[in-house]
Amino acid sequence: MPVRLVTRHTIDIGTLRKAAGHKFSHGHPLVLSGGPARTGAARLAARGALRIGAGLVTLAVPPAALQEVAAQVTAVMLRSCEDASALRALLDDRRITAICAGPGLGLEGIQEGLLAEVLAARRPTVLDADALTLLSRSPSLRAALHAHCLLTPHDGEFTRLFPGIAERLSAAPAKGPAMSRLDAAREAARDVGCPVLLKGPDTVIALPDGAASIHAASYDRAAPGLATAGAGDVLAGFIAGLLARGRDVRSAAETASWLHVECARVFGPGLIAEDLPEILPRVLRDLEA
Repeated sequence: MPVRLVTRHTIDIGTLRKAAGHKFSHGHPLVLSGGPARTGAARLAARGALRIGAGLVTLAVPPAALQEVAAQVTAVMLRSCEDASALRALLDDRRITAICAGPGLGLEGIQEGLLAEVLAARRPTVLDADALTLLSRSPSLRAALHAHCLLTPHDGEFTRLFPGIAERLSAAPAKGPAMSRLDAAREAARDVGCPVLLKGPDTVIALPDGAASIHAASYDRAAPGLATAGAGDVLAGFIAGLLARGRDVRSAAETASWLHVECARVFGPGLIAEDLPEILPRVLRDLEA
């Protein structure tokens, strides 16, 4: 299958501008939050989803953390979510068009139950951070993955999810060609039956059928400022917002990856994760100029 290089000219920027309609016309992602003192990552993802054009974004928050989150957000909606049955009730609302699960979620049994409900809903879903660790520990969760999921591991998470592939990726080639990150992401996507976005300066987006895209953040596109806590959570939010708006997984992943790097480049030195959603409007205005 051919490999697509992601550039300004291969992504569809035009559809990021909102056309006529109401807030539900532009998608409604649900972002799962962790408990007290662990809500920041989900809040970053929610802000990213809102800035990239989702009509509304809801954070599903454990009751003990509601006060903490309410003190930090304004435009983002809040819903109490105590356990898997509460999440199931939330997902009865068909106006929720995408899910982001993992940033700051937690790794206990209750979060495993939440992730099982997320996968059972079969909505377009971004799985990041703690969700990836839960998947690596649970064969039943892994078996519940579906074609509308996107896994977004960095190298460490990829190793936990796909230890055999990661071992070959890092091994010195004894004979024949070395395994590339492209090979590794493609094999991983085939293994789990859903797209995989392997994060890094050379981000690879691979589909189970072998189609793949590469986004290189190097040379004049280098963005070392993205080596900061929370940057990946914002990327997950960007992708979830685009999925909620109706983008297919590959398009959402490509567009979000390119914009994520462009935000870091435009902001420049001193970048922290909170800056990424806030600089996005400027980046989009510059693209339209």
